[in-house]
Amino acid sequence: MPQHRVVVTGLGAVTPLGLNVADFWRRLISGQRGIKRIARFDPAGLRNERAGEIARWSFGPQQFGLTEDPDEAMQFLLLAAEEAIGDAALPGAEISCAGLILGTNFGGASGWEQYVASLLANRPDAQDFDAFRFDSALDHCCRHWSLTGPTSLISSACASGSAALGYACDLIRHGYANVMLAGGFDCLAPSHLAGLSVLRTITADDIHPFAATRSGTMFGEGAAVLVLEEYDRAISRGARICCEVSGWAQNNDAHHLTAPHETGDGIRRVLSSALADAGALPGGVDYINAHGTGTQYHDPAETRAIKAVLGEHAYEIGVSSIKGAIGHLMGAAGAVEAVATVQAVQDNVAPPTVNYDVPDPDCDLDYIPNEARDMAISCAVNLSSGLGGSNAAVVFRAL
Repeated sequence: MPQHRVVVTGLGAVTPLGLNVADFWRRLISGQRGIKRIARFDPAGLRNERAGEIARWSFGPQQFGLTEDPDEAMQFLLLAAEEAIGDAALPGAEISCAGLILGTNFGGASGWEQYVASLLANRPDAQDFDAFRFDSALDHCCRHWSLTGPTSLISSACASGSAALGYACDLIRHGYANVMLAGGFDCLAPSHLAGLSVLRTITADDIHPFAATRSGTMFGEGAAVLVLEEYDRAISRGARICCEVSGWAQNNDAHHLTAPHETGDGIRRVLSSALADAGALPGGVDYINAHGTGTQYHDPAETRAIKAVLGEHAYEIGVSSIKGAIGHLMGAAGAVEAVATVQAVQDNVAPPTVNYDVPDPDCDLDYIPNEARDMAISCAVNLSSGLGGSNAAVVFRAL
């Protein structure tokens, strides 16, 4: 049975570089960074006191049918979803039939911390309990926009946002929905930053993706939502189409908690599978938005994987990581990076790998160092990896 085509018709993002897609993209391609010392809570004792923190955003709970401010992660998600729905100009009937697939690492992390604090003080608060339920994200979004389509929440570490996008794509391809919202969200909080500090994935210095000076990653917060539609339905309503989601894949390294297999085998397999699913030849890829964490083991493994799949063509394309600009946004990373990849396809501009300094012989591809590049991009891949070996890849094509 023929599969339905899937296109992107709306984008929304709340990131350390901006509270909407336009500001995020403008600052990203101009080489700016959104990493600074954490101000929302005391970061003393963490391996690094800096992160991609969002500041000075505006949120009105009544706007979303709420009586109080929810967890910060939920606020970012609701704002991103609102922008994406508006960007897609979805009619009310289309919205109400839409489904929702979300990805997150920690859900309402700050809500969880508030709830634990209230328990310790013998003052349990139902509002705090509601804030940290993973499924509260689905609950609030579905009730506010009356979404009645398929819904699910995925937590597959830092590949969650990309996996959510892929699963939403499949629901449309196989006829279970015509419109899907898909994305990821997470916020900074002391509990998980303390855990990531213990794992020593966080650098004590700064993040330098793919460079010889890399010593670890830096984290951040935010959310992104993409509106996906069945191609014929989008055409019939006169929607503005950003690009096509032509394929995707997900797998696991089954190797180590924090490090990929040194050969990059899991990343190789997921990239190869995604291209096969998209019906794309390795030689047809123009740009890869890489996971590029800046950790000692991941960047060379990802480089080896790309070369194993693309062969000599790997040296002819642009590969960049935007984590030097915004940090690693955890469960939101894949979704925000998907927004950047869609923008790259639309504008034929590849975002830079900022904070790239000393080349590493083990990372020998063109990482678009420090300055964005105008280039023809008709086929782009967004690669994501996560703790526990989770990998995901999504292929986007220009129409």
